[in-house]
Amino acid sequence: MSNSTSSPGHVHHWETSVAPMLVVGGILFLVVFGFAGWFAYNSKMMAFVSAGLGLPLLLAGVAKWTAEGLTHKPLIEGVSPAALPIFIVSEVFIFLGLFVSYWTMRLSAGDNWPPVGTPTDFNLVLPIIMTVILVTSSLTYHVAEVKLGKGDLGGFRTWVLISIVLGALFLGCTVYEYSHLLHQNFGPSTNAYSSAFFSITGFHASHVLVGLGVFVAVLLGAMKGLTNKYFSFCAGLYWHFVDVVWFFVASQVYYW
Repeated sequence: MSNSTSSPGHVHHWETSVAPMLVVGGILFLVVFGFAGWFAYNSKMMAFVSAGLGLPLLLAGVAKWTAEGLTHKPLIEGVSPAALPIFIVSEVFIFLGLFVSYWTMRLSAGDNWPPVGTPTDFNLVLPIIMTVILVTSSLTYHVAEVKLGKGDLGGFRTWVLISIVLGALFLGCTVYEYSHLLHQNFGPSTNAYSSAFFSITGFHASHVLVGLGVFVAVLLGAMKGLTNKYFSFCAGLYWHFVDVVWFFVASQVYYW
């Protein structure tokens, strides 16, 4: 990003960051190579190595980008709250593509659903618990934003930490469910439903993971007395989006 003007005596200034490259590299290894290794080449080794490389890169990129957002003065004030909804719209279309694929497959199957290989005792209580956890985490982050608006930095840190714990608990439920299903020989390649189930819930879980990375970076900055109202607002807006999407994920892949 550059900041230049034609005013006399102004020195041309460039702002640079490696954070976008770290994020892109993390996504490349984690999503592209990881999914290709698991689904296209049936190589668990390739998938695990790609995930091992991609996850640290992604988290490092998110953390650095967040830290820069908290410590650098923006070139143009107030752009991020207007720009983030544009990013969210692009995310909506990605999720919509996954849902349309699932709907097409589900409607085409008719009465032959769920496919052979799907567990008959699918846990339908856990997604309700996960919904309560995620909605509560949105509420606690809203409280954190209220505290920040009142200048209560200590209260802000406390409620952000509570939000992080709840988000981690949500991911813990996902890991528990995946482990349980895999032990029942219900994996991503078992049948058409399992491919859709793991793709949609896994894609959502990746967004929760990114949101937690942002929250951690916000919390670490707040512990040093560094806060940014625009970035804190955008972090919350992203998290609320992830929360809303979960209602569609849960209602479609679990209950339909």
